Amino acid sequence: MLRDVSGRVAHAGELRRFSESNSKLALVRIPAANPQDAQITFQERAEVDRDRANEQWESYVALLDEHGWETREVPAAETMPDSVFTEDQVIVLGEIAILGRSGAASRRAELPGVRAALAETELVTMEIEAPATLDGGDVLLAGDTVYVGASARTNAEGIRALREIALDLGYRVVAVPIKGALHLKTVATALPDGTVIAWTPALEQPSLFGGYIEAPELLGASVLPLDSETVLVSAAAPATAKLVKRLGYNVVSLDISEFEKLEGGVTCLSARAY
Repeated sequence: MLRDVSGRVAHAGELRRFSESNSKLALVRIPAANPQDAQITFQERAEVDRDRANEQWESYVALLDEHGWETREVPAAETMPDSVFTEDQVIVLGEIAILGRSGAASRRAELPGVRAALAETELVTMEIEAPATLDGGDVLLAGDTVYVGASARTNAEGIRALREIALDLGYRVVAVPIKGALHLKTVATALPDGTVIAWTPALEQPSLFGGYIEAPELLGASVLPLDSETVLVSAAAPATAKLVKRLGYNVVSLDISEFEKLEGGVTCLSARAY
C-alpha cells in the first residue's frame, strides 16, 4: 500500500517541531474556473462567488508570504473544482511527503500536478496505493502525535499505511473516528504549541486527544498556525479568535467564506512543510 516514488533516501532524526522551524514551505493552487462544481458532502450547496473566491485566495497566499512561508504554486487545474484544496493530496512528516489517494475517486486526477511540484523540492516522496485511501485533510500533526481521521475519505488501509511511515519517523499515531464532517481537520486542528482545538459534536471520542480546547464555533475548529506566536482564524469565528487571543497568541482573521461554502477551512488551501 506504500510506494517510494522519489528515489531519495529518508533519514530518521529528531522530530521537526513547528515552533522551532526556520524554513516553511506551502504548496498552493489557484482556484479552478468552476468552483461551484466542487463536491459537497455534509452541508447544503450555496452559490459561490468566483471573483470573491479568487480575491480571498490571493489574500490567503499573501498572508502566508507575510509570515515567512515560501509559497509555491502547483500547476493550475482549471476544470478540477476541488483542486484549490491542496492539503488533501499530500501529508508532510519531516522530510517525507506522502502523496495520498483520495476517498473521492474524482479527486485523484489532481495528484499529478502536486507530484510534479514536490519533485522540485528536497522532500522524499512516498505514495499511498490501492486499496488504501487517505486524504491530507484527515491528518493532524500535533507535537509528536499524528492524529488521523477515520472518515468517508480515509479508510482503515490508509490509516495503516500512514501509521507505518509515521511510527518509523518517531511519531505516535492515533486514529480518530469522526461523524457528520468531511475531514478531521474540519473539526480539529492544533495551536503552535500542539494543543488541539476541537468541535466536539463531530467527534465520537474527543478524549482521544487527551487534553484539548473546545472551539465555541464549528468554523473555529479549523485554525492555522502562521508562526510560533500567530494563528490564523476564520473571520466567521469571532468567538474562537477571542479565545485564542486569551491563550496568548496573536490572531489574524481572514474571510474565506467562499471556500467554507465548499466545506473548506484555513488549513485546506495549502499543503505545508517545515
